[in-house]
Amino acid sequence: MSKRNNLTKVIFIALLALCTCIDPYYQKITRYESLLVVDGLITDEDASYSVRLSRTIQQQDAAPSEVSDASVYITDDAGNSSYLKSVGNGKYRTDSTLFRGQVGRTYILHIKTAEGVNYESAPCLMSEVPDIDSLYFEKDQELFNNGTENLDGIRIYLDSKPGDNSTYYRWEYDETWKFKVPDPSKARYISENNIVSITDYNEFCWKSNKSSEILIHPLFTGEGESVRRQPVLFIASEKSDRLLIQYSILVKQYSISGSGYEFWNRLNQVSESGSDIFAAQPYSVESNIHNPDNPDDIVLGYFQVSSVKKRRLDVSLKDIVAMDLPFYHYPCKRVATSPNDPVWSHDNPPKTFDQIYEIYISFGFIFIEPKYFPETSVLDEIIFVKEPECNNCEVTGTSVKPDFWVDLN
Repeated sequence: MSKRNNLTKVIFIALLALCTCIDPYYQKITRYESLLVVDGLITDEDASYSVRLSRTIQQQDAAPSEVSDASVYITDDAGNSSYLKSVGNGKYRTDSTLFRGQVGRTYILHIKTAEGVNYESAPCLMSEVPDIDSLYFEKDQELFNNGTENLDGIRIYLDSKPGDNSTYYRWEYDETWKFKVPDPSKARYISENNIVSITDYNEFCWKSNKSSEILIHPLFTGEGESVRRQPVLFIASEKSDRLLIQYSILVKQYSISGSGYEFWNRLNQVSESGSDIFAAQPYSVESNIHNPDNPDDIVLGYFQVSSVKKRRLDVSLKDIVAMDLPFYHYPCKRVATSPNDPVWSHDNPPKTFDQIYEIYISFGFIFIEPKYFPETSVLDEIIFVKEPECNNCEVTGTSVKPDFWVDLN
């Protein structure tokens, strides 16, 4: 049996497996109420702050419904008011030239929906937060796949300077890393006798990611006045392309109130409770937003007010090599073919390079480069790759270099 017939069988079996699946079960919610969801943060940064409004919806697999037609403003204890502008997608922004948070001031968020319903936050004091003293990394290990796989990598830690006013902290981080695609197109195929080299191909890009986990820490009497060796993030070196060239992380440290800490702590417990019936069951995570005219109107989310301190850490390839860590390998598969391939040998008349090229392109393959017989200009094979992310770095990243980026080399 020819390889072509074998390939046909494999494709048929794969399609059969994809189409033979179990129908998902969606629980019918009989007592449903659309709730307002608020996500807002103001700091003492010289920046525009945002508040996002949405509503819960009944479909379990759908995104929340955005609220873009509300009136949103912030007041402080000095009698000042600042209105936020709707910028679409349920997001409202302050004017950075007119409003900036100040340490020691107390702020209240006000929301009036298009239906005329009013909501407001509890008064929120902006407390000072100490500087981040140091940000560093060490070689470490972590368990993956339900504890069955122990992977090497780096763990990033944070030390904070002593603080006088804050006993609760929360952290966020922004990751950025430079990467290189393994199979950029180095030539353009026009015909068998006309393959043009590409000299300006782009193989380097940058990726970015924002933290999604909840990082909080309380300081208790006797524990000291500063945070030491606070884990921020573990990166398994063989699980992603973060550490292949250069990696950068910007950590933000916030001061939060006792009620803010309780909100994040409960939210963290709910998110980690799992779906098993024997796991901790979800419970109400109390918001600091309420309807002053209807105490029974439940609101989700939180309005956060905090000063912020930042610190950046860069990790180079030399650092990773020095720790003898394993490297990530892209799941890319090159395909080299020619009219002499067994898959084409049964064709009569034999396939030409041009015909083979058209076949592969029609199936979504990307031409990479030609291969010639040694020391000749006679075409031996043409090479393709199937995965676009292995060929074009802008599929998963951007070729625009970040403003802050400095190559360590």
